[in-house]
Amino acid sequence: MTLRDIPLTTIDGTETTFGEYADKVVMVVNVASRCGHTPQYAGLEKLYEQYAARGFTVLGFPCNQFMAQEPGSAEDIKEFCSTTYGVTFPMFDKVKVNGKDKHPLYEQLTAVEDSHGDAGKVQWNFEKFLVSPDGSIQRFRPKVKPDAPEIVSAIETALSTAAPSAS
Repeated sequence: MTLRDIPLTTIDGTETTFGEYADKVVMVVNVASRCGHTPQYAGLEKLYEQYAARGFTVLGFPCNQFMAQEPGSAEDIKEFCSTTYGVTFPMFDKVKVNGKDKHPLYEQLTAVEDSHGDAGKVQWNFEKFLVSPDGSIQRFRPKVKPDAPEIVSAIETALSTAAPSAS
């Protein structure tokens, strides 16, 4: 199965595929409402607002696998994100990012190495994967904040590479 074909369910229950975002530079993030990294929602929203017009989006995937830090229902999560952090980027149904029931998206993403050459399991909430329209993927571990120079640079590069050529 290619990335494009992977089925996704939005936080509102709408079925879609990753292919809906294939023409964008996409940051996939496993999120949680009760984590020490939860304030990263603000930085993710800022990136989304700053770059959306240029073809960038953030996709948030709630995950309750790390010390049960995302226990709420889809409605609870949606309300928390919008009222606490003003999240407007797309959010999805709760997923598993590790283990035998790992979501197919994370099956592919976790095969990618981080900057230290380490692939494999998602370490914690707010691990980030930057997916370019050409299918290339960069991985950023949870402690790397959304406004970190390496993330901003990667987004800028991906957007300039993905920009449609003038004919």
